[in-house]
Amino acid sequence: MASMARDLLAQDSVTATLERVTASATELVDGCDAAGILVLHGRQVESLAPTHQMVIDNDQLQERMGEGPCFDAARISTGERVFRIADLTGEQQRWPAYAPRARELGVGSMMGFLLYTDDEDFGALNLYSRRPGAFSETSELAGWLLASHAAVAFSAARTHAQMERAVATRHTIGEAMGILMASHHLTEDQAFDVLRRYSQQTNTKLRDVARQICAQGHLS
Repeated sequence: MASMARDLLAQDSVTATLERVTASATELVDGCDAAGILVLHGRQVESLAPTHQMVIDNDQLQERMGEGPCFDAARISTGERVFRIADLTGEQQRWPAYAPRARELGVGSMMGFLLYTDDEDFGALNLYSRRPGAFSETSELAGWLLASHAAVAFSAARTHAQMERAVATRHTIGEAMGILMASHHLTEDQAFDVLRRYSQQTNTKLRDVARQICAQGHLS
C-alpha cells in the first residue's frame, strides 16, 4: 500500500492518477475483479478509468434503468460515504430493473466509495466482483485508501478547472468593457456599470452579457 501511494503521487495527470487507482484496486483489494469511477451528472452517467468492459456496461445499465446503487448513493443525505452490496441476487426488490440485469453482466457483489457530491453531480469509486460475498471489512479499508487518493485528484482537477473558468470570465468581461468604452466613450467604471445594470434588468449572468458583447460588438 505504501508503494502504491508513492506511485499514485508520482502520476503527472488526473487521468493517469485515476487509472492507477482503479488498476491498483484490482491488484490490492481482495475480491476485486474490476473497478471504475462513475460520475453522475443529474441522470447522465460518465465512466472514468474502467478496468473492464463490465464496468462500462454496468454504469450504462444504471443510466438506462434510472436505478441502482449509485443513484441511491447520490440521493443519500445522511453523510454515508460507502456502500457494499454483498449479493446482487438478493437486491431485486430494491432494484427490480437493475439487479437481475447486473447479474447477467457478471456482477456478483459490489462496493462503492463516495468521492464527491456537488449540486446534481456525484462521483464514486466502484469495485466489482464476479462472485457474491467477495468483499470483507479488510477489502473496504483498502478501498477507502484508494478512494482517498481519487478524491484528492478530483478535488485538484475541479479547483484547477474553476480557476481557469474564473480567469476566462475576467478576460471576457474586460474585453466587453473595452468594447463599450471605445464605442460609447465611457470610463472603465461606467462601462462596468452598463454591464451590471443590463445583467440585472435582463436577469442574465454577467459573464453571458460580456460574451454577447464580445460576439456582437454591442448589447442587443
